[in-house]
Amino acid sequence: MAQGYWETGQGATQACFHAYFRDYPFRGGYAIACGMDQLAELIDGFAFSAEDVDYLASLDAPGGGRLFKPAFLEYLLTFSLRVDVDAVAEGAVVFPHEPIVRVMGPIMDCQLIETALLNCVNFETLIATKAARVCLAAHGLPVAEFGLRRAQGAGGGMWASRAAVVGGCASTSNVLAGKTYDLPVSGTHAHSWVMSFPSELEAFRAYAREFPRNCVLLVDTYNVEQGIRNAITVGLEMRARGERLAGIRIDSGDLAWLAKMARRMLDEAGLDDCGIVLSNDLDEYTIQSILDEGAPVSSWGVGTKLACAFDQPTLGGVYKLSATRAPGQAEWVDRLKISESAAKLTVPGVLDVRRYYNDDGTIAGDMVFDVNAGVDEGQVIVDPLDSMRRKKLAGKRFSTMLEPLARNGQVVLDAGDRSAMEAQRRCREGLACLDESQKRMLNPHTYPVGLEYGLCERRRALVGKLRGIA
Repeated sequence: MAQGYWETGQGATQACFHAYFRDYPFRGGYAIACGMDQLAELIDGFAFSAEDVDYLASLDAPGGGRLFKPAFLEYLLTFSLRVDVDAVAEGAVVFPHEPIVRVMGPIMDCQLIETALLNCVNFETLIATKAARVCLAAHGLPVAEFGLRRAQGAGGGMWASRAAVVGGCASTSNVLAGKTYDLPVSGTHAHSWVMSFPSELEAFRAYAREFPRNCVLLVDTYNVEQGIRNAITVGLEMRARGERLAGIRIDSGDLAWLAKMARRMLDEAGLDDCGIVLSNDLDEYTIQSILDEGAPVSSWGVGTKLACAFDQPTLGGVYKLSATRAPGQAEWVDRLKISESAAKLTVPGVLDVRRYYNDDGTIAGDMVFDVNAGVDEGQVIVDPLDSMRRKKLAGKRFSTMLEPLARNGQVVLDAGDRSAMEAQRRCREGLACLDESQKRMLNPHTYPVGLEYGLCERRRALVGKLRGIA
């Protein structure tokens, strides 16, 4: 496509693309935007090396001959991105059918970054959303992300660890991610530590000697009840030395029942300051169930089902052309993809999102609008899938969602805006602005997102024109 744009002269056409997703992940009521830091890295480092061009030059066309022309490949050696990118802040609460990234610039440039952009934003938004759901279910108890060994490769594991912290996790066991992204790290010993010693008690004593200020003992290698008794023995020995057993971890069995037993045994021994960490294929549903049973948990370790987004493999975000402008022209021309499926009908224009707030600080609705067309006085939003569903938002306080990420191919986000911990703060604040009905696990209430009334009417007219029925 890039070569085709370049050769036909179409590459100079200005274009506007938007990235968005069509449905709520995990059958929930919200998503947490993530991946903007990786998107910024992509833009910062976007270039074609001589080695890249040599590889492209070696590719054959299916019908014979070389796939790419030498003049185009020479052009790529000096190519640099010329795009303006605006995106929602990382950690923001977002919803289907609203743009979370807008890319504007020469159409060839916009097209070249499509797949990489979607790879960053789709995957990390999915993991950050899963993490937010898990952390909400944990009701404020710390959640450690333990998923690297089950993640989808090294790169997926790194991005998953960062996105999990953006979504609310207190730490990650991925030490490289901790170093790379400045994340809190945590971990405990494995069953192999216990199995490598002549006895469980000796293993616990050795671990306590090595880590007197960070001692969490894994008690389910052989028998949980006996493991707890051995941990109590070590905990009392540590107390006599002026140290403290930070916690025990249970990684198998009926976690709620075992946690209650452990709490009772620890308290009877006087170790009421020793915490209980639970792990073992946890997700938001099992955590909620365990807490509903009254299990006395101090923190959680969540791995596979978080790092792999276990029950939904992809977000399904898309990147669609919405407007073009010929070189030297001031006016944008609407572009629309018409589909047999109403959910796949795109929205024309250069778009942004207004978020409206109720007087109590909760969010009231999101309006997708064209920045070049203004907003109807009534400030009415229309459901993009059902024009009969409308909501009037006039009189409410609002803010716009898309913020500058890059200008003319140069990243403009500062270091603070790219921090995972700052994104986590935004996520926490954004979730606090959601009504509780929109955060529940089962059948959450649908948050109102709609097209600005004038934009909706313009799209309807354009559909009629393109189908020859207007």
